[in-house]
Amino acid sequence: LPHAVPLLDGLPGVPKWVVGDRGYTSHAFRDHIWTMGARPAIPPQRHEAPVACPDWIYNNRNQVERLWARLKEWRAIATRYEKTAASFTGVLCLAAALDWLKR
Repeated sequence: LPHAVPLLDGLPGVPKWVVGDRGYTSHAFRDHIWTMGARPAIPPQRHEAPVACPDWIYNNRNQVERLWARLKEWRAIATRYEKTAASFTGVLCLAAALDWLKR
C-alpha cells in the first residue's frame, strides 16, 4: 500500500475513478483518492458496510481482479522474485503481453 500513493501521484492527470481490489482497502488510501479529486472503486473488507459503485465500474474492477489472478500464476510475479522495481515491471509487462496474446 505505501507504493500505491506515489503511483497515483505520478499520473499525468487526475483520474475519475481509481479501481482496485480488497488489498487496497484502507481508510487513509480512500481519503487520499478523494482528496486528489477521484472516486475509489475498491470493495470494502468483509466486516465493513458495502460501498455503492456503478455497475460499469464494478465490472471493470472485476476485470482488473481477474487479470491480477492470471498474472499471479507466474511465480516471479506472485512471489515478487525480482529484486528491483525495473526488473519486476519488465516481468509484469511480459506476463501481461503474453496474457493479452493468449486472449
